[in-house]
Amino acid sequence: MRTDGIDPAARSRSRRRALQAIYAWQMNDAGIDKVIAQFRHEQDMEVADLEYFEDLLKGVAAHVAELDAGITPHLDRPVEQVDPIERAALRLAAYELKFRPDVPYRVVINEAVEVTKRFGADHGHTYVNGVLDKLAQDWRRLEKQGGA
Repeated sequence: MRTDGIDPAARSRSRRRALQAIYAWQMNDAGIDKVIAQFRHEQDMEVADLEYFEDLLKGVAAHVAELDAGITPHLDRPVEQVDPIERAALRLAAYELKFRPDVPYRVVINEAVEVTKRFGADHGHTYVNGVLDKLAQDWRRLEKQGGA
């Protein structure tokens, strides 16, 4: 545990669970609160940062149109045609890039690549990395240039 109270390993686990939950939300069209309750009941959440997990899910659900609008210019196809795991990873990372400036953009991109490697198609992580690198240039330009 770091001195600022943030446990990076717990946050990584939260992101992995959030990716799975966002995937389920996308596929089942269930309300996000129902998905959160289901994951609380079914998944091993003791080792994750539950507060961060819920922030990610509620944030993606609340801002999905804005997140998709930011992602879309960097895609080679409509967002609806992006593989569902990759789409979940992109939305999750886009939320962190836009609304969680406390998380460095490199951490956001690295975590998205890692969860996509774990759950996505063989080369999906390279697609996610390319899209997020361009999105970070849009939304975290100062930080990316070393100014923040």
